[in-house]
Amino acid sequence: MQRLHLDVAMQRLYRRHSLITALYTGTFDPVHYGHLDLIERGAVLFDKLIVAVYDHKLPTKSLLFSVDERVGMIKEALRDTQSENITITQFSGLAVDFAHEVNAQVFVRGLRVFSDFEFEFRLALANKRLAPDIETISLITQEDHTFLSGTTVREIASLGGDVSSMVSPNVAEALYNRFNGNSPNPFNRPVPLRD
Repeated sequence: MQRLHLDVAMQRLYRRHSLITALYTGTFDPVHYGHLDLIERGAVLFDKLIVAVYDHKLPTKSLLFSVDERVGMIKEALRDTQSENITITQFSGLAVDFAHEVNAQVFVRGLRVFSDFEFEFRLALANKRLAPDIETISLITQEDHTFLSGTTVREIASLGGDVSSMVSPNVAEALYNRFNGNSPNPFNRPVPLRD
C-alpha cells in the first residue's frame, strides 16, 4: 500500500514539471465557431494543443472540402488568435496511434448535447482500451454553439442560408463559393455520420 501511494505521488510530481500536449481530432468539414471555441479553450488548458484534421482513406460519407482545404480554413480562422501553442495538422489512421506519434497525453473532445455523451463515452472507452496512457477530457460547449455541427452548417449553406453567425468569414466564403459553382469539389469522399 505504501509503495502504491509513493508511485502516485511521484507521478503527480512528474506531471507538474512536464508539458502536457493535448490532441483535438475531427473532420472539421467545415470548421465552425463551436470547434474554434473548443480550440481556444483547449489552448488555455494545455501547454500545447494539436488540432488534427482527419484525412479519410476509407469512404463512409461525402466530404465537402479536401483535407488541405480544411486545414487551411482552420489556420485562417485562427490567424488572429493570441495562442501560440496551437498546431494544425492532418492525420489518418487511428487517433491513438497519432497521439503516440506526437506524444500527446490527452484527447480533447466536445460535448454539445446529451446524445453526444453516448458517442463520446464509447469513443473514450475504446481509446482507453487501445492506449491506457492517454486520457480524454471533454469540454462542454458554450450554450450558443449547442446546435452547431458540420452537417447543419453544410445543409444551411447548400440551401442558400446565411451561415455567417456559425462560421468565420473565410469559411462562409468557401461555403458560398462551393455551393454557387465558384469552386470545384474534387473531394467527395464519405466521412463518419457524426461530426
